[in-house]
Amino acid sequence: MERHFSFRGFRNRHLFAGLLIFTIMTLTLGEIEEDIRTHAPITVLDTKLSGWLHAHSSPPLTAALWFITSLHGTWPVALATFVIGIRLRLKRQRYWLAAIWLTVYGGMLLNWALKLVFQRARPAFVEPTLTITGYSFPSGHTMMATTLYGVLAVYLVSRTRSPGRRALVITVASIMIALVGFSRIYLGAHYLSDVLGAMAEGLAWMSLCLPAVYSLWRRRDGETPANRIRTAETSPY
Repeated sequence: MERHFSFRGFRNRHLFAGLLIFTIMTLTLGEIEEDIRTHAPITVLDTKLSGWLHAHSSPPLTAALWFITSLHGTWPVALATFVIGIRLRLKRQRYWLAAIWLTVYGGMLLNWALKLVFQRARPAFVEPTLTITGYSFPSGHTMMATTLYGVLAVYLVSRTRSPGRRALVITVASIMIALVGFSRIYLGAHYLSDVLGAMAEGLAWMSLCLPAVYSLWRRRDGETPANRIRTAETSPY
């Protein structure tokens, strides 16, 4: 009985934490969108930052950031997610397979839908570094990087108890997300607010998917005494 309530408490805490983060990040995304729509000061910063980066671009930096942004397009991220999922399946980690595919692929569809809803025009320059069609808010590359590296970070953190290793994983994931976001601003594909909105969107979606998949997965397996004990010992979190 004690293990039963312990498991339920564990699951409920993670669901609550996930919903809390989801709510905060969703409100953040909505606030950014409202600021864009009402031409709040952030839109002035958007224009100034994009213009400054465009005026101070350099060929070596442009080449490096083009390489980074190319690795995080829809098809590279989709392929990487598929391969990682297959590897997880071979390791019999079906929860993580479902979690990463739902988070990344579902996030792609969510971003596509949000772009259609908000329909923000992309930055425009007389001599653009990168010419691209479609809508700007939120940044798709940044959103995909946030969900992909976010899930991988949670997965790796759950596999170690070392504070140093956990800090390293979170730091590397954060740097990669920031690099992708910066590359999109530098190359003139997005504004700063597009990138910040995408990060909020990605964190919101991930915080909803991971606890939800975990809860449904354990409920599907049943809550027999043996399963409850095994759950407490092998929890993905």
